[in-house]
Parts: sequence; structure tokens; C-alpha cells
Amino acid sequence: MGNTLEHKVASSNSKIEARKRTISKNSLKNSLLQLECYFTWTLLKEDIDIACLEESIADQIEFFIKPNITNYNLLSYVCHLKHSDEEALENLQKAEEEVKKHYPNEVDRRSLITWGNYAWIYYHMGRYEEAQAYIDKVENSCKKLSTTAQLKVQLPEIYAEQGFALLKFGGKYYKRAKECFENALKKEPNNPEFNAGYAIAVYRLEEFSYRRCEEVNPSLEPLKRALELNPMDTYLLALLALKLQDLNQVEEAERCIEEGMQKTPYLPYFLRYAAKFYRRKRELDKAQKILERALEISPNSTFLLHQLGLCYRSKLFELKNSTRYPPEDQIKELIQICISHFKEVTEQKPKFFSALTDLARMYAEAKMYREAEETFQKAMNVNILSCSDKQEICFFYGYFLQHQKKSESEAIKYYTEGLKNGNYMFAKKIRKYLKRLLEKRIQEGIGDEKDFGTLGFIHQLDGERLEAIECYEKANEYDPDNEEFLSALCELRLSLSEANPNPSQQKHI
Repeated sequence: MGNTLEHKVASSNSKIEARKRTISKNSLKNSLLQLECYFTWTLLKEDIDIACLEESIADQIEFFIKPNITNYNLLSYVCHLKHSDEEALENLQKAEEEVKKHYPNEVDRRSLITWGNYAWIYYHMGRYEEAQAYIDKVENSCKKLSTTAQLKVQLPEIYAEQGFALLKFGGKYYKRAKECFENALKKEPNNPEFNAGYAIAVYRLEEFSYRRCEEVNPSLEPLKRALELNPMDTYLLALLALKLQDLNQVEEAERCIEEGMQKTPYLPYFLRYAAKFYRRKRELDKAQKILERALEISPNSTFLLHQLGLCYRSKLFELKNSTRYPPEDQIKELIQICISHFKEVTEQKPKFFSALTDLARMYAEAKMYREAEETFQKAMNVNILSCSDKQEICFFYGYFLQHQKKSESEAIKYYTEGLKNGNYMFAKKIRKYLKRLLEKRIQEGIGDEKDFGTLGFIHQLDGERLEAIECYEKANEYDPDNEEFLSALCELRLSLSEANPNPSQQKHI
């Protein structure tokens, strides 16, 4: 009887303790969600290739002479994403050391993000007392820095670090990154680091979105402004050179590259962009030498190896286009060199979609069609693709299916899929190839409702509303209950009605 009573008491006590722990954990989570750190910035694992990101951070730590607080904080977060929390803590310790070394009089101000990361990692490790201790450190520091703050204080340094972190997570984060740097610049408009971050964000956003000429070249002035404040930053100088090259200001662009070569002749980060400049300028031997020099400094860089592969590919295409009968032995040698480079990159970085696409195209050049098809499928299945990435792969895969595999129906499938990803860099080419294929099928009398519907969609994108209506009407004859065709017809007829109120001009409405 006594044992039973003791057992009930012990059981009751354990339930009370468990309830207390639950309450403590819940209240801890509420505090954690208020912190400004990597764990509250919605940086999603599925949007990055972790191996590529780690390589990029390691390069910056090794080759850039500046405080590495952001890099160590980011590396810590990446370690957590890999389920390596002990390693994450080690990197946070390094971030703290960087703060003490570079900002000994601003430890509280400069450590808020690091301490927030500590709290989250300890929470995930189940070490709740240590997590609470770091929450308390953040709260005490915020109270020192602002009379109203509890767990948040809006500092420009926090906005900037968030901006740099967002840039590392890829294209879908660039707009948010730009906004972060804008917020930082509102408080410190002449800060060199904030201006550099803003210029990079605008350049990347412009590049990622494939902006058209009506955007009035938004990255040019921010890059120039950032360089005024950061005259030794040759990474910015390289971006400015590439931007000027885009604008056909080639002489000024080359002066930037030459200046960068004098300032940082052994910085791989700069050299890879310098090589890209000369590759685009068709000075391929010069580009190749720069990349080989960079690889001597950073031999494990897959980015540099990929760029070298692109350089050899440019040589291949140049040789093929230079004469009607190019030397076959040289062609084969260049194809094999390209395959070797791209294959090595993809083995180390299986989510590097550009390298996968480049490898597939080289297999196609070598008439290794089975390997090409398998590699295109690997590229299609990469889970971090943007819409423009998907469109690019769909174009090259469709082209391969059409011209090498002679499978027009499969080519149509992938061209159509690519077109539905939006109006990006390859949309115009896809429309051109797809339109020809569909018109050919219709002329041969084998076109079906999908063919007419897709052709109608292309006419619609090209602003050819009457032709689009005719195609959708044909598609509707095959499939009268198809909501997609009916909706498109309704929209097109309505737009024509609004554009042409005169009844005599509405024969197709």
C-alpha cells in the first residue's frame, strides 16, 4: 500500500515537472521568436545548395581582410541546417572573438545577432537554461541601447547583416536584401559597408530578374557610389566592369578590370569576374590564364573550375563556327575537356544546376545521348531552381529532344513547360522554336487541342489577339468543356471589346 502511494506521488511529481518544463519551453520559444537573428529571418534550407554556400563563405573568410562576424554567424546557421550544432557553437565563438577584436567598445551592440543565434542553437539542443541565459543577455543589451526595447532594437548593423545573409540565400531573397540595406542607409547614408551591400543587392536583383532596358540600368550609380566609399573593394570594381560591359562601355570597363588586377592580383573572388569579362569579350586565352592562376590560389573552387569549363566551351563553339570543316581532332579534344571540367564540378556540387545543364549539352555534342538525357533529368530535379533556372533547362532540354533525339512531341512538352515559367531570358527563343513545331504539326493535320491551345498562348504572349482567338476557338472545338480555353477566349474577347468599341471592328468577338 505504501509503495503504491509512493509510486502515485512520484508519478504526480514527474507530471508536474514535465508540465513545468513544457511551460518553460513554450515561454522560451515566445522569447526566441522575438529575437533578430538568422533563425527568425526565414532563411530556408530548401532554397540553397549547402555545399556551394559553405564554399563561398570559406572563400570570403580566407581571402577577404575584414571583420568576419557575418561570415561566422552565417556558417553557424549553415552548420545547424546540417544538424551539426556543436560545430555551430564553435563558429559562434569565432564570431564573438571577431567582435572583441574589431569592436572592443561596442561588444553589446555588435553581439546581438550572435547571442540570438546562441539562444536558438541551445534551444534546439535541449539546453534551455543556456538558451535563456543568452535571451537575458540580448534583453539586457537592448535595454542599454534603447529605453523602450525588450528583445529588439532597430540598429543599422542588424539590417545590414540580415541583408548580407539574404544575398547568400539566392535570387528569391534579393528584394528583401535590398530593402534591408535601404533601411540601414536611412540611418547611416555614407556608411561604406551598407552602400556596398546595397549596390550588390541591386546588381544581383537586376541580373536575377533579367530586367529590360526600361529599368534605366539601376545598378550603375549604386556601384559607382559604393566604390567611392570602398576604393579598394575590387569585387565591386569587377561588378562595375561587367555592368559597363553590358552597356557597351568596353574601354571604361576594361580600365576597371586592369585597376583591379593591379590592386588584388591574387584574389580569386576578383579573378573569376575578370575572367568572365574577358570571356565575354572573346579574349579566351586571356580568360583561361586568369582562371588557371586563380585555381593555383584556390585549387578546390568549383566556381573557378566551372568558369574554366565555360572558357573551353567558348573555344569549342568559336572553332566550330570559324570554318565550314573544323578540325575534328581539336573539336573532340575540346569536348572532352569540357566534359571533364563540368563532370568534376557536378560530382562535387550535385545541385549546381548550371554545371549540370552545361554537362548535358556537352554530352549531346559528343553524341553521348543517354548520358545527356540522364544529366538533363538530374538538372530538372534539382530542388532549388528559380523560374528562370527552370526555363533555361527546359529550353536546352527541349532543343536536345528536338534536334538530337528527334522527338518533337517531347520537345513540345518541355518547351511549353519552360514558357509557363514566365518572361525570362529564354522565353523569346522558346516561343520561336515552339511556334514552328506547333505550326508544322497543324499543317500536317496531326495537331490536337493541346497544340492549338499552346499556339494560342504564344500568340497571346506576342500580343496577337486575333490569331490567339482563332487558335483557342480551334482548341475549344476539340475540347468544348476545357475551362482553360474558355477562360482565355473570354479574356481575349473582352480585351478586344474594350480596345475596339466600334461593332464593325468586332468580327471575332
